[in-house]
Amino acid sequence: MSLSSALSIAQSALLATSRQTSVVTRNVADADNPNYSRRIALVTSTTPGARSVDVQRAANDLLFRQNLGALSAYAGQNALYSGMDQLDVSVNGVDNASSPSTAIANLQQALQLYATSPSNQNLGSSVIDAARQVVRSLNEGSKAIQDFRTQTDGQIDTAVKDLNSLLNQFQDANTAVMSGTRSGTDVSDALDQRDALLKKIANYIPVSTFTRGDNDMVITTGDGTTLFETIPRTVSFAPSSGYAAGSTGNTVYIDNVPVSAGSGGNTTASGTIAGMLQLRDGIASTMQSQLDETARGLITAFAETAPSMPNAAGLFTWSGAPAVPAAGTLVDGLAGTIKINAAMDPSTGGNPTLLRDGGANGAAYVANTGGASYSNLLVAYGDQLDKPMTFDSSAGISATSSVADYAANSIGWLQGVRQQASTAADAKEALAQRSADALSNATGVNVDQEMSLMLDLEHTYQASARMMKTVDDMMTALLNAVG
Repeated sequence: MSLSSALSIAQSALLATSRQTSVVTRNVADADNPNYSRRIALVTSTTPGARSVDVQRAANDLLFRQNLGALSAYAGQNALYSGMDQLDVSVNGVDNASSPSTAIANLQQALQLYATSPSNQNLGSSVIDAARQVVRSLNEGSKAIQDFRTQTDGQIDTAVKDLNSLLNQFQDANTAVMSGTRSGTDVSDALDQRDALLKKIANYIPVSTFTRGDNDMVITTGDGTTLFETIPRTVSFAPSSGYAAGSTGNTVYIDNVPVSAGSGGNTTASGTIAGMLQLRDGIASTMQSQLDETARGLITAFAETAPSMPNAAGLFTWSGAPAVPAAGTLVDGLAGTIKINAAMDPSTGGNPTLLRDGGANGAAYVANTGGASYSNLLVAYGDQLDKPMTFDSSAGISATSSVADYAANSIGWLQGVRQQASTAADAKEALAQRSADALSNATGVNVDQEMSLMLDLEHTYQASARMMKTVDDMMTALLNAVG
């Protein structure tokens, strides 16, 4: 081997080692970046003794797809669970302190006390106060639910705008990947950026991908709707300014295909958009229906009765008074409009003794003509609160129950679904974390390995440097001999 060939080999080795060292340094610098894939410097021989370095990006398509799916599933489940937590506190208060069920229980106690001493007007006023608290819990609970639906609708609108922005960014990243692939330049950074955007997109909507020529990627949703192909497809949504009981919100469309809301405590929703749609039109609407049915049951339980006369709204009244709502039929928004009968409310000049004696709807409904110890009507109202009646099955809980049990069952329904959501959220979070860890182990940076490789490269560099020093010494000796 000539000295010039030896020098060329040494120079080639130094250059290759320098490139490898640069790759390792970059890996260590981005070790904490979850969206960075490890770079691998592969050394190949070209002409005898010469070397070139080809930088490749670590990838595992199967694990990446599994991670995208797990991210979507957890995002949808977490949106449902966190929303239910907020709803629970807004409607029922901490430890159900302001729930209709608690208020009805207090009303029952006040009614029982009044029945034991019907002549005590203070006890009569206490019953009206307890009834007023029941009304407040229903009115405020109804308002809280509709405010929550309006807030969730705004969050859906924000999510749709964010998703459209991410798709536009994805187009830029995909274009960079395609251009680099065609020109033969390193596209590792562009691929990292594109994958990072995919993870963000998967948090909003479940995605599936496939790659065409020149590394061109196509994105579809979980049900096959095209989300991106060359250009982003339009994700559209028309937000509502406010919500009322019984109303249904607008849906989200991807390329004119509607996005389906999730269902169940262990929700079928993948992505936050489907989870929020379920919250807005599923969970919250069902809670509203249960409040409305509770209000209808109260109006029915305290209705005044008289021979040859239709039942008329008594202690609790509504916009359709004096009629009583039809049995077993949901009246949308009733919880938001139920109120105390002014004829019995002392704050509006009413007389609480009408609850004991009857007659809020006229003389035909008077049950007691003057006995101060008369308690039959009060006892009857107490019995009505515990007497089974028919409820609309569309509200999601038992169709036959007492008013008191129905209000308690409403809390039980929410807590049951919430518990399912909590358990599923923990499981899906663990799956998302495990899939992320598996992907990181396959494509991420292990600093210990990189530092070990750096030591090997240092030894290689030292060997190449010694070789160059040896060649230099030999050439110097040769020149001196010739001189």
